Amino acid sequence: MTEIEWWEYDDADEFAAAVAGDIQFVIESALDARGSAVIALAGGKTPFPAYRKLAEAKLDWKKVTIVPTDERVVPLGDDLSNVTALAKIFLPKGARVMPIVPNASDDYKAAGRSADALMQDLHWPLDLCVLGMGGDGHTASIFPGPDFDEAMNGPKERRALGVMPDPMPAEAEVSRVSLSRQGIVSSKAIMIVITGAEKRKVLENAIAEGASSPLPIGRVLADVELPIDVHWAE
Repeated sequence: MTEIEWWEYDDADEFAAAVAGDIQFVIESALDARGSAVIALAGGKTPFPAYRKLAEAKLDWKKVTIVPTDERVVPLGDDLSNVTALAKIFLPKGARVMPIVPNASDDYKAAGRSADALMQDLHWPLDLCVLGMGGDGHTASIFPGPDFDEAMNGPKERRALGVMPDPMPAEAEVSRVSLSRQGIVSSKAIMIVITGAEKRKVLENAIAEGASSPLPIGRVLADVELPIDVHWAE
């Protein structure tokens, strides 16, 4: 059974400050331990206030590498690009923000293979993986669809892959590149950042169901051995 610790907050500023503080702690620990840090950050609207607070921290940002947990297969600079949004916050601080989809492609599988090759050059395991979750229970871009089994059960050395959600999310009807389950669960620390009573219920049920969960988040987290922090606000 996955060990979960819930952290609950009364307002958005407290929520963002706490998430930023926890990410900062992990980065500082990695910098102290080996002189560099590699973290994966979720896209979506929920964690970005925390990222902006994190960027205010006095860290040796030049030694920090940031990758998105997932990316839409769109050109850099596109409004749907997660790495573009992350770069706007962290590149001015001197961090390395790694585009895992440097070029849009009609072949999402090829985009996934390219991203995986780029990921192989990073220090593994990740020092931290920050996950969000959709109301449908997807996390990163691990959705139900033709690539779900590969995302869950592919080779242990595979860090990332191309995915085609089915059904396609209305807010971004494009293919994706996502960290694999193995890439996520091998991380030294995992944090989940969500808001709203409905998402909390979805997450609690998925965790309780474990490996039998029909939802990606439940399957991803099933049997994770390290404790997972869930930051939640109404």
